[in-house]
Amino acid sequence: MGLISAEHIDKNYRVGDVDVRALRDVSFEISPASFVSFIGPSGSGKTTLLNLIGCLDAPSSGRMIVAGTDVGTLDRGQRAHFRGANIGFIFQDFNLLSVLTVYENIEYPLLMVQKIPPGERRQRVTSLLEAVGMADQKDKNPDQISGGQKQRVAIARALVTNPKLVLADEPTANLDHDTAYMVLNLMKKMRDEFKTTFIFSTHDQKIVGEAEIIHTLEDGKLTGTKTKGGNGNG
Repeated sequence: MGLISAEHIDKNYRVGDVDVRALRDVSFEISPASFVSFIGPSGSGKTTLLNLIGCLDAPSSGRMIVAGTDVGTLDRGQRAHFRGANIGFIFQDFNLLSVLTVYENIEYPLLMVQKIPPGERRQRVTSLLEAVGMADQKDKNPDQISGGQKQRVAIARALVTNPKLVLADEPTANLDHDTAYMVLNLMKKMRDEFKTTFIFSTHDQKIVGEAEIIHTLEDGKLTGTKTKGGNGNG
């Protein structure tokens, strides 16, 4: 079994008097240390699927197994604990805390989610600051650095808990083209260094080419899977 196994996932929402089928019979597997993109137009189900993988929501039917755990069976508190132990998140609007420095933003998950001794916290944060090229910016606040630098900080923050998996929802949406490529290449570098699986969603066809496995969603259905070096159906 892979790091992630989705088995016949359906997700339905009630919006007013209307039932919305956000995902329909979606199945796939993702291996450890993968670099995977889900693509498709707005409303295709990309964000809903990332929310299910990230334990922010539960499927209406089917099974979502992440790191050996059927996350759909967890209650709200169990899901929060599982996320803290296994999953990092990168957001398109960075979600950095404006009142904290770069260093403190990266350290924050270790204070909130995992009780890590001060010496180990310093080692982890310092190591990641160097890895993402932000050591010389550690004392600045988010409003003093560029968009690309903010996303570097967000990548470091996502990795500081040593997660098995990092989810990135439209991580390059607010970046110019060159900076977007830089950020994706940094994510690949971090994948190679930490053996973390990265899963991201994107509309940007130019950026899609950086993924090693591409799953296409349309109207809540998985309509195809492409792997670098070959094509398949999924």
